[in-house]
Amino acid sequence: MSYRNRTAALASAAALAGSAVLLAAPAAEATVVDVNYQCKTPIGNKSAVSPIDIKSVKSGSGYRLTMSWQKGVSSSPVELGKGAMNPSATIVLGGADSGTVSVSGPANQTAIPANTPIKINDLTGTYTPKKTGKVTFTPGVLTIKALGTTTTCTPSNNPGPALSLDVTAAGGSAGDGQGGTDSGGSLPQTGPDDSAIALGTLGGTVLLAGAAGALWVTRRNQAVRR
Repeated sequence: MSYRNRTAALASAAALAGSAVLLAAPAAEATVVDVNYQCKTPIGNKSAVSPIDIKSVKSGSGYRLTMSWQKGVSSSPVELGKGAMNPSATIVLGGADSGTVSVSGPANQTAIPANTPIKINDLTGTYTPKKTGKVTFTPGVLTIKALGTTTTCTPSNNPGPALSLDVTAAGGSAGDGQGGTDSGGSLPQTGPDDSAIALGTLGGTVLLAGAAGALWVTRRNQAVRR
């Protein structure tokens, strides 16, 4: 094989190696799900449906989750002044992992009028993969504390996952799914593409380095024969 053909073949191999790494990059899927909440309040039972989405952003060895409500849920017979209402919730893990992730957020920043659906601020929490595989994230129980009372809202319609991720547990090998732990959210920004590009570049560098070594040996052998 000529010098030019050998170089072209090795360059093609490097490109294919990089493409293979990119295709193996972890995937993320997000969707908005309608959650039918059945709420137990101090003044009786109430129900409300709200579209909810869960987003994630890669953060160190884990993910920062954000759970968002598009409509209000429950209500109060009296006005809730600024800072009077504190929400929290759970996100249920499925697939390769089990358990829940706790998410919480700030108290209401403005007063909530009486008998008005309570809009929940975005709630956040941290998820650190403990297993490798595909993990799903489904809205769980919402808890609202206000004026010394507690309202618990439980999904009654099996809403299904609002997010799924392919993750690798810390110190584990790459897989095609997610992992999970109990702690503490349009497509998530998980950051695997940058790592994949870096790995692809590294693979190409190694192959090219091997090509350079092979060429040096070839030229040396030719020089000796002369």
